[in-house]
Amino acid sequence: MKILVYRWKAYNYADIIANLQKLGHQVDELEYKLTNYDEDAEFETLLESKIQKAKQAEEPYDFVFTVNYFACIAEVCETNQIFYVCWTCDNPLISMYHTSVFSPYNIIFTFDKSNELEFLSMGVQNMHYLPLAVDANRMQQLIRNTPEHKKKLYQNLISFVGSLYERNSYDKMEHVLSEYERGYFDCLIEAQSDLYGEHLVDRLLTTDLMSSMKAKFDLHKSAHSLSDLSLIFETTVLGFKIAEVQRRRALLNISKKNQVAIYSNSNTEELVTVDYRGSVDYWSEMPLVFHESDINLNFTIPNIKTGLPLRMWDVLGSGGFLLSNYQPETDLLLTEGVDLVSFDCEEDLLAKIEYYKKHESERESIAEHGLDTVMNNHTYEIRLQEMLRIVEREISQ
Repeated sequence: MKILVYRWKAYNYADIIANLQKLGHQVDELEYKLTNYDEDAEFETLLESKIQKAKQAEEPYDFVFTVNYFACIAEVCETNQIFYVCWTCDNPLISMYHTSVFSPYNIIFTFDKSNELEFLSMGVQNMHYLPLAVDANRMQQLIRNTPEHKKKLYQNLISFVGSLYERNSYDKMEHVLSEYERGYFDCLIEAQSDLYGEHLVDRLLTTDLMSSMKAKFDLHKSAHSLSDLSLIFETTVLGFKIAEVQRRRALLNISKKNQVAIYSNSNTEELVTVDYRGSVDYWSEMPLVFHESDINLNFTIPNIKTGLPLRMWDVLGSGGFLLSNYQPETDLLLTEGVDLVSFDCEEDLLAKIEYYKKHESERESIAEHGLDTVMNNHTYEIRLQEMLRIVEREISQ
C-alpha cells in the first residue's frame, strides 16, 4: 500500500513508519506545524496538493495516516475521497470531539477501550480498539550496543521518567474561584489523587458547578466541536492538576526511605529528597534508564480511563521491571505479577516498593517475562498488521 503520513512531534512515529516499511508498504511523509487542528488553510492546501499530485501521476495514496486525530485532515480527505486513518495515543482527544468524526472516509483506532465505546455510542461507526505497542527489538539492540560504563550512568534503585504537570490550568485560574468552589475542587482532587483504576471526576462535576465555571473559564470551541465544558474542564484543568498532586506526593513519600531518580523537564525544586537527573532522549537514553533501574514507576494521567499509555510499553520493551498504577485494561493485555506489578493506592505502592527492592530474583523474572510477552504479542509489526487488515476491509467495502 502507498501511505501518506502527516508527521508531528508524537514519539512513536519513527517506530510506526519503520514497521510499515518493514511490512513492505511505501510511506511518504508530510511535516508541517499546524496552527489549528480544526482548520489551517495553508496546510489544507498543501495536503490536498500532495494527494492530487499522486493521483495525477497515477500513483494515488491508499490512505492518509496520523497519530491522533486532526479534523482539518479528515475534512480534506473527505473532500478528496481518500481514506483517513488515525491511531490515538492520548485520551480523551479534544480534537476528536468534532463533527468531522462522522465522515465515512475516517477509520479511527483508539488505544483506550472506554473511548471506543463512547464514540460508538455517539453513532460513530468507524471506531476500532487497538492498544499501543513497542519496538522491543530496537530497544534491545540499543541496550546490547551500549558499553557497560555508559549503562552505569543510568543505574538507579527507583526511577520515574515523565512530567510533573506543574504548568496546569487549574493553578492559573484558582484565584478566581469562590471559597466554596475552591474547597469543592480541593476535595475532589484529594479524593481522586489516591484512587487508581476508578474515576470520580466526571460524576462530581455537577451542572450547577459547570454553569458557574462558564463565566470563569475561557472555553475555546469551534462551531463544529462536539466537546462541552465538562469534558474540557475535567481533562485540561483537573486531570493535569490531579496528575501533578499524585506524582509529587508519591515521589516525596517514596524518597523518604529510598533513592529515587527523576528524569524530567519539570521544575523539581520542591522535591528536595528526589535525585533530579534532567531530561533524557526518548530514543538513545530512555531505554537505558528503564533497563538499568531496579524499579520503574508509571503514573498514568487520570484522563486515560482504561487504556495502557505508551510509557508502560516502553518500560516493558526495555526489559525493565514495571511498577504501575492499575488500569482496567491491564488484565486484558498483560498478566499481573508475571509481566508487571500494579498498585491501586499510594499505601499499596509503598508496600510493593519495600517488597520488590528486597526480592531481586522475583523482580528480574517479572521484567524478563514482561519483555518476552511484548516481543511475542505487542509489537508494532503485530499491531500494524491488525490495523491494515481492518483498513483493507473497510476500503474494499
